[in-house]
Amino acid sequence: MPEATPMDYSTTITDSDMRTTPAAEAKLAELQADAGPEIEGIRVFVTGGGCSGMSYGMTYAEEVNEYDSTLIRNGCKIVVDAVALNYLQGCEIDFAGDTFTFRNVFQAVGGSGMCGGCGGSGY
Repeated sequence: MPEATPMDYSTTITDSDMRTTPAAEAKLAELQADAGPEIEGIRVFVTGGGCSGMSYGMTYAEEVNEYDSTLIRNGCKIVVDAVALNYLQGCEIDFAGDTFTFRNVFQAVGGSGMCGGCGGSGY
């Protein structure tokens, strides 16, 4: 019986996977530089689901593991695990004022932008 091998994951995030604006790259580079040398990069993550859809956020990445992919641009390193990257396909991360915005994420996973009417309150 052949030996099972782990699936191959791309370790590089391309523009078709996820894009960043120059403003987002500048702010991410600033945050990473201020965090200290023990921080490998900025991790983008996905949580939740249901009527409100997925939630997208960021935290510091203390390590990059075998299932992570990275995007390195203009002094910032973005780290995303394989599952989250599937939900982020085609998105753009922007920064304006004091807020990061994830654009096109719901559309990227085939959503219509409309609630399916499950009867939940939406909160």
